[in-house]
Amino acid sequence: MDLEKHSIGFIPETERYGHPRRLFTVWFGTNLSIVCMTVGMLGVFAGLSFGWALLALVIGNAIGTVFMAAHSAQGPHLGVPQMIQSRAQFGVLGAALPLLAVVVTYTLYNAANGAVVGPALAATFGLGSVAAPVIFGIATVLVAFVGYELIHRIGAAMSVLSGLALAATALILWTGTGGAPAPVAVQSGFAPAIFLATITQATAWGLTYGPYVADYSRYLPSNVSTARTFWATALGCFLGSTLTMVLGAWLASFFAAIAGDPGVGIPALFGPLALPVRLLLILGLLLGNVMTLYSAYMASAGVLSGFHRRETIGLGTKLALMAALIAVATVIAIATAGNFEHVFGDMLSLMVYLLVPWSAINLADYYWVRRGRYEVPALFDLDGQYGRFNAATLAIYAATILIELPFLQVAAWTGPMARWIGADIGWLPGLVVPGLLYTLIERRRLARQ
Repeated sequence: MDLEKHSIGFIPETERYGHPRRLFTVWFGTNLSIVCMTVGMLGVFAGLSFGWALLALVIGNAIGTVFMAAHSAQGPHLGVPQMIQSRAQFGVLGAALPLLAVVVTYTLYNAANGAVVGPALAATFGLGSVAAPVIFGIATVLVAFVGYELIHRIGAAMSVLSGLALAATALILWTGTGGAPAPVAVQSGFAPAIFLATITQATAWGLTYGPYVADYSRYLPSNVSTARTFWATALGCFLGSTLTMVLGAWLASFFAAIAGDPGVGIPALFGPLALPVRLLLILGLLLGNVMTLYSAYMASAGVLSGFHRRETIGLGTKLALMAALIAVATVIAIATAGNFEHVFGDMLSLMVYLLVPWSAINLADYYWVRRGRYEVPALFDLDGQYGRFNAATLAIYAATILIELPFLQVAAWTGPMARWIGADIGWLPGLVVPGLLYTLIERRRLARQ
């Protein structure tokens, strides 16, 4: 398998290939991970019953999936990475602002994966708390460096293998076979604040795929329909994330000992097959880590190329950027390993505040303002029709973040609206306000031109 030749540039029609079903497998497979399972546990850990947690997870995943799949449909049509297309809304240089937000977000995601994988690697290979995330990071760089095709192939394999492993886990616990522990219900109930927070966390999971989902559809032929791209992506993401999160909520509700350390507890259910199951869980985390690193590299390369008028990035620069990004993530993973659950819950909320305004602006432009009509060469031209900076869009993005702040609820800050409502629902104004403002302002600007 050859190294991927393209980076942030346009994929020529002669090099397009593949089928939309590959989008189902890559998004289904990447969601079958312990980190996704952990999101499902958060509401139960906070006091929500399994039934209410299930409802909140379904609602949140449905909302997040609709938006991320709408972004995926842009890939075959435009043939460029997701965040490069953002130059049409923010300007060729102005797009650096949301691009940097994406880099920060995905570096934190890689840190989360690095923190979670430690116990599993320790149990499998006897690695220490520092060596485990370091070696995991090196493996991530090697796979991400090969690129697009290898990522899709791993996603297809993990859809089958991880799917069977997690289904077997549920079956063992449900039937009580082997050494499965007896279920013990934790004390739980319903609290509106926790219910809304669980919806937000599940919504965030899908929404944070938005800035890179088209990276994995951009090689598809341009004649692939929007509907087929949307539904292949949506079904893969929704089913993968919802089933995995629901399993996590079930573990947290009735098998707290396993939920406390699923990387060790789940393989222990399989007796002599514990080692291959543990390896599958590690590979599932690796796939998620690779995808976020690959797209964090795309975003950082997009920042650099905008200032240097380049459409391509050399392999040496690609390797250096990936290594630097994973090094930062590894340091964070080591520093937060003992306090991961709390840090990850806050991290999901912060991601929403950074990425939702971008998502709303991007989708409003693609579906309502320009209706998919773009000049791709101008996305790389500092003096082209999209300009260097779109001051109005940048102001809308910044203003939306300020509007969201009163709704924010994390360890260090609780906004007045979040305190009044009792939960963090900042993603609602974050989705509605910038989309409407951008549509009104940009339509008038284009009409004047």
